[in-house]
Amino acid sequence: MAPPGDPRRLCRLVQEGQLRALQEELQEAGGCQGPAGDTLLHCAARHGRQDVLAYLAEAWGMDIEAANRDYKRPLHEAASMGHRDCVRYLLGRGAAVDCLKKADWTPLMMACTKNNLEIIQDLVEHGANPLLKNKDGWNSFHIASREGDPLILQYLLTVCPDAWKTESKIRRTPLHTAAMHGCLEAVKVFLERCQYEPDCKDNCGVTPFMDAIQCGHIDIARLLLEKHKVCFSAKDSLGAQALHRAAVTGQDEAIQFLVSDLGIDVDVRATSTHLTALHYAAKEGHTSTVQTLLSLGADINSKDGRNRSALHLACAGQHLACAKFLQQSGLKDSADINGTLAQQLTSRTNVLQGFDHSTMT
Repeated sequence: MAPPGDPRRLCRLVQEGQLRALQEELQEAGGCQGPAGDTLLHCAARHGRQDVLAYLAEAWGMDIEAANRDYKRPLHEAASMGHRDCVRYLLGRGAAVDCLKKADWTPLMMACTKNNLEIIQDLVEHGANPLLKNKDGWNSFHIASREGDPLILQYLLTVCPDAWKTESKIRRTPLHTAAMHGCLEAVKVFLERCQYEPDCKDNCGVTPFMDAIQCGHIDIARLLLEKHKVCFSAKDSLGAQALHRAAVTGQDEAIQFLVSDLGIDVDVRATSTHLTALHYAAKEGHTSTVQTLLSLGADINSKDGRNRSALHLACAGQHLACAKFLQQSGLKDSADINGTLAQQLTSRTNVLQGFDHSTMT
């Protein structure tokens, strides 16, 4: 049996909310820290045990500002886990509302990773600053844009109208983030209440429209086209368009939308690499995307700036299924090139089969 004051046993009592047993054990042991650098206050706040939290702070005088190894304080724990009664208790005892944990996250930032408007309101009403940024340059509004709760975003804009005017250290805006994560209602809020440039670009030249397309969020892409008048042929820092980025991520429906609905040339090339969408899809081994592009009229014999076809790139990436599909689709390379590629396919197939055999025996 564990001796009185064993950190793991005490933490388990806190987690389970066994206040009477905890009182008895602490009195016998004379107090104790929690495991792994946490105090028992951290454990109580994390698991929403407000009665235990109050007992530890009041009867034992435990420090509500104690930090663990990640510099988290009990308020961080309560805010991130959505325990409003613990948050309000800690704030009522004067907990520092904008305390920083590792990577400069505040309790408000932690709360914005969850859809809990009431806790966010409590923190703001006690002076939390939505404009503070973490080490990556994200403020609370930007963090909330990833979850995309429109009520939270509306609230933050009401209490801090300039919260939207923010970029991360790589120049990504909340609009980029909401578009990437498919948060349609959030994007609607941004287009109504914020003034983002239609084709704002991050450090890689990626626009919110590109983010929406490469992640398959066609509804957001349509909204950005209709309401924000974005440019669907904008190019990133490598000269690739949304079509190319959709081919890289294998977004077949998005490709259909771009080519069939918007009329984008299926064989348009990225300016710096001279690759078409078919090249990109083959390079990544997306057989279904290759099939989609060919059905839309992509030129299977097109070459990049280094005279490589899609088949070359599929073979170079050892994407055997994709390479075989391209071969079967009527590639009209020279006999020498076909022979070389066939040898590559045979060689790599034999290597793979040999590896499989050796591992089995």
